[in-house]
Amino acid sequence: MPSILTDINPSKTVLLKVFGRIGVQSFGGPAAQISLMHEVLVDETGWLSEQEFLRALSFCMLLPGPEAMQLATYAGWRVGGILGGLIAGLLFVIPGALIIFALALTYVSFGQFTLVQTLFIGIKAAVLVIVIAALLKVSKRALHGTQDWIIAVSAFIAIFFFALPFPLIILTAAATGFYRNRNNPSPLQHTKFDPKLYRRTLATTLFGVLLWAAPLIVIDQLFQLSFFTELGLFFSKLAIVTFGGAYAVLAYMSQDVVTAYEWLTAGEMLDGLGLAETTPGPLILVTQFVGFLAAYKQGGLGSGLLGALLTLWVTFVPCFIWIFAGARYLERLMGMPNLNGALTAITAAVVGVMLNLSIWFGLHVLFENVNSLQLGLAHLWQPDLSSVNFDILVLLLLNGFLMFGLRWGIGRLLVASAFSALTLSYIT
Repeated sequence: MPSILTDINPSKTVLLKVFGRIGVQSFGGPAAQISLMHEVLVDETGWLSEQEFLRALSFCMLLPGPEAMQLATYAGWRVGGILGGLIAGLLFVIPGALIIFALALTYVSFGQFTLVQTLFIGIKAAVLVIVIAALLKVSKRALHGTQDWIIAVSAFIAIFFFALPFPLIILTAAATGFYRNRNNPSPLQHTKFDPKLYRRTLATTLFGVLLWAAPLIVIDQLFQLSFFTELGLFFSKLAIVTFGGAYAVLAYMSQDVVTAYEWLTAGEMLDGLGLAETTPGPLILVTQFVGFLAAYKQGGLGSGLLGALLTLWVTFVPCFIWIFAGARYLERLMGMPNLNGALTAITAAVVGVMLNLSIWFGLHVLFENVNSLQLGLAHLWQPDLSSVNFDILVLLLLNGFLMFGLRWGIGRLLVASAFSALTLSYIT
């Protein structure tokens, strides 16, 4: 039934009500969140037309970071200016962030209990199946021709066998896609220069960047906390280069956090993703869990809270910058063939990176011991076959049947897998 909230310039109270509702109901990942926003913003409030919504979604998918959160921010900006965008974006993130705080505290307080560890074994198995399902969905959407397949396979080889940096892979894919469409005309070539608009965009960008960098400057220059500087710089870099949605973020973050920085174990990384899957808001909130746990190991609860807050800041402030600086150019950007070519190539590369993530997670979930075998410039993950965990193998098969056979949703799957692990522990 249509809502009475059809004001073209809704009050701040109405914005708080509508976007607060979206924030607390946004379970189920980007697809479910985008569907919820379509229902509220197009069907109920009429704040966006169907075409405006689709163009805004396409624009947000061009950007690094969580597209659903940026879509909410755009919608708030569209009807309420910068304050409306802040209200919409913050309300999309805050409910899930508060829950992640509570879950992270519970995790470090009770995670060593046998019961809790058993439940998390089930969550790990479910998360691996969820990642595989996401890989299949993205690959169907992204791989449409031979060139896309070549990019995906090349990206997989580059990161799995040669451990090339994720940003390098993404930039190479973007350059490839841009070059393929270099001869297509761009509408920006025929756009009249508006100095006032560009000055406003530049001012917005500079203010946003200074605001984004401020905590890092304070931490590094005034307090000289080298670990937090390193943590903030890592997640700042991640916020800039992670095109392709939350699972692309996870693919880049997981191996660096576990193997390069050794802040978390592979098991803890999977636990964090499982917790993030159970909360409303963007799945990228798993970065908050990582920041909390990495800092907690350095200095206890106070450090953990600072690490989580710093991670949230450097992860999400850029999302507001992209929208407030770039949304004015939405129509022109959507018509740029070379930019869309770059996005297509990036999405294809993300498929290869996600395949790497699926295999890497699978090896570390199924086997207690996994070694890295160096073969010249390349390396190969080598599991100890005698260390296979048969309980997790059974749980993987069960979760695969529930996800792909019975089409269970993520929340239901996580709960069922956790309690199946508990039941299995009593049987064996």
